[in-house]
Amino acid sequence: MSDTDTQGRAADEKVEGEPLIDEVHVDDEPGHESRLDPKPDWEPRYPGSGRLNGKVALITGADSGIGRAVAALFAREGADVAILYLCEHDDARKTQEIVEKEGRRAIAIAGDVGDKAFCERAVEETVRRLGGLDILVNNAGEQHWAKDIRDISEEQLRRTFQTNIFGYFFMVQAARPHLKAGSVIINTTSVTMYQGAGILLDYASTKGAITAFTRSLSENLVKEGIRVNGVAPGPIWTPLNPSGGQPEEKIPDFGKDVAMGRPGQPNEVAPSFLFLACEDSSYMSGQVLHPNGGEVVNG
Repeated sequence: MSDTDTQGRAADEKVEGEPLIDEVHVDDEPGHESRLDPKPDWEPRYPGSGRLNGKVALITGADSGIGRAVAALFAREGADVAILYLCEHDDARKTQEIVEKEGRRAIAIAGDVGDKAFCERAVEETVRRLGGLDILVNNAGEQHWAKDIRDISEEQLRRTFQTNIFGYFFMVQAARPHLKAGSVIINTTSVTMYQGAGILLDYASTKGAITAFTRSLSENLVKEGIRVNGVAPGPIWTPLNPSGGQPEEKIPDFGKDVAMGRPGQPNEVAPSFLFLACEDSSYMSGQVLHPNGGEVVNG
C-alpha cells in the first residue's frame, strides 16, 4: 500500500466518483503495478461470450494484480464493474480504462475496506451509479512477512485481520440487502491456508478464516439462491509480494518452487473467478478453486 500524498496522482486529484482518503496512512503495500518490471499479464486470453451480460460486479482490490485481471475479464464477458482500491490512483485509472475499452461502464472508488462505513458507502455508490449489484468479489488484502512471531506487532496483526477478513465481512454486510437469488459472492483465499507459510503467520491465518467464512456463508445463503465460493491462488506475480509481502532476497526466485516451476500470472487466475461468477458453476457453492501451479492441497 502507498501513501496517498506521495504515490500516484497528487492528493487533490481524484478518479471520477472517488472519495479522497488522505486520512489513510499505510506502508508500501499493495504497491503500484505501473512500477513493476516485468509487468503482470492481465489481458483476457479469449473473446467474450456474454456470460455476464447485464451484470454488475463490485471487485475490491481491483486496481492491480488479480483484481485488475478479474475486472478486465468480467468486462469482456459483459459486466459493468465497480473498482474498489485503497490509494493507487494511477493503477485504478488504468483498470477503469481497461473496462471501458471493453464497452462496459466502470467506476473507481478509493477507500479502506477495513472501514465498515466505507464499505457501506461504496456499495451504495455502486448501486446508485451502476443500477444494482449481482457479483461481489472480495479480493483486497495485505501481506507482511516476519521470520519470528515475536516480530509481528499488535498493530500489524490487527491491521492484517482488519483488511483481510473484517473487510470481507463488512463488504458482505453492506451488499446483502442488494443481493438476490442468482447473485454470487467470491472470496480470495490462498494456497497458504492449506500449506501454511512460516514467514506469513498473520496473513495465512486470515486466509484460513476466509476459507471458513466462505463455507459458512455458503451455508447461510445458499437457500436464498445466493452462491458463495472461493479462489485460492498460489504464487502470482502481482505488486503485493515485491512491495513488502516477501523478503527482497526471495523475489528473484518467487514462485519457482511450485510444481510448474514459475509464478502464475493474474490472467491465469481470473478465469476461476469468471467460472464461479457465471451460470457455468450453477451447482457449486461453498467450494474453493486452486489455480496454484500444480501444488496438490487437501480440502
